[in-house]
Amino acid sequence: MPGTARAANVPTVIDVPEHLAASLERFNGTAGRDFAARLPGLAAAFLDRWDLRLDGPCLHGVCALVLPVVRRADDTPAVLKLQLVDAETAGEPTALRRWDGDGAVRLLGHDEPTGTLLLERLDHTRGLGRVPDSRAAVLVVAGLLARLTATPAPASLRRLGDIAYAMLDRTPRALDRVPDPRHRRLLADCAAALREVVTEPGDRLLHWDLHYDNVLAADRAPWLAIDPKPLSGDPGFELLPALRNRYDPAETRWRFDAMTDALGLDRARARAWTLARVLQNCLWDIEGGRPPELEHLDIAGSLRDHGPAGPRPPVGPGPAGPIRPTGPSLPT
Repeated sequence: MPGTARAANVPTVIDVPEHLAASLERFNGTAGRDFAARLPGLAAAFLDRWDLRLDGPCLHGVCALVLPVVRRADDTPAVLKLQLVDAETAGEPTALRRWDGDGAVRLLGHDEPTGTLLLERLDHTRGLGRVPDSRAAVLVVAGLLARLTATPAPASLRRLGDIAYAMLDRTPRALDRVPDPRHRRLLADCAAALREVVTEPGDRLLHWDLHYDNVLAADRAPWLAIDPKPLSGDPGFELLPALRNRYDPAETRWRFDAMTDALGLDRARARAWTLARVLQNCLWDIEGGRPPELEHLDIAGSLRDHGPAGPRPPVGPGPAGPIRPTGPSLPT
């Protein structure tokens, strides 16, 4: 197993970005700070172990460092992803193996002890978040979700049922800390909706975090998903990121209807699981000493009163979305 010491024949290759180091410490405390300190050695060790060469400046998200690389053996472009292993990230290689490139980035290598991943390289300069037409972007996400959630989840993944029952246990204490009676009532309604579906949590392979910036263009497909935080559950639990990101209150119900149509979901059940997802995010806010995010509450209010009746919106052609990334619409 590669350790934190630099490989003998590989120089120090990276400086850890300050924003990444700060977010690692913010979300993971001492473990995050220690991981940031180990990153240069880990990167050097895996470049050596997997015979990779750097092929561009490093990139990062909130808690992961991504290095563009080329596999020397066959000149395959790839990315080396270094991240802390936790309950959310532990299942990423399992999910990527199960999808095997169908709708998601392809896994090329995995080191289980450190959680390090070697992934197919996509085009980070052409993300779905840059597509100006928000409705077109929603349909791309819907098409990808339809493909990804068609797969049964491996038994080893965390389960939505366990998460849901834990949320219901935490809700009474959290509600006592919400001073606004309207917000308290709305979150109680979210919990009531969850109680209606909690005994049937589903068994599909969920991405859990498919927002627009987690969709990138590729040569082999118009769009592919990245960065899953997978679990086993009902696809209705997948919809909130596409409602909350690029938030537009005038589009909330349209987006919900478009996604439930593309996934073939029962709208009442999907609404209950989406309200449950709002509850999950609001519980994190409350338990972290913050008020519930108003956008989440607005989405819950809009969907709580949104009945199943009404015409279905058009969902556009193709299972992976109606638009292909091209230069003029995606400035780099």
